[in-house]
Amino acid sequence: MNKETIICPCEDVTLSDLESVLSLGAETFDDVKRFTRCGMGPCQAKACFYQVSKMISEQKQIPLSKIPYTHMRLPLRMVPLESLLGEEKEKSGKIPISEGHANE
Repeated sequence: MNKETIICPCEDVTLSDLESVLSLGAETFDDVKRFTRCGMGPCQAKACFYQVSKMISEQKQIPLSKIPYTHMRLPLRMVPLESLLGEEKEKSGKIPISEGHANE
């Protein structure tokens, strides 16, 4: 691989970018993610996690099995099941955002 090889195709993170953040002290995938946005694209690290973890393992001498998977974030709000099924809840076709939170 050369320095311009793309490691994260979703965010265009190159080998050079990855080497830079590892030299700054990144030791986990989440560290790399914070510096480069690697793993934050549409695939959510499915395309780059292994390659990045392998590089961390080699450069930091950490066993590959000890590198944790990236931290996942939950959606910002709950989505009513009816909206995913396409069923209308009311005559207007709108589903109130606050529905489902009344008992919380």
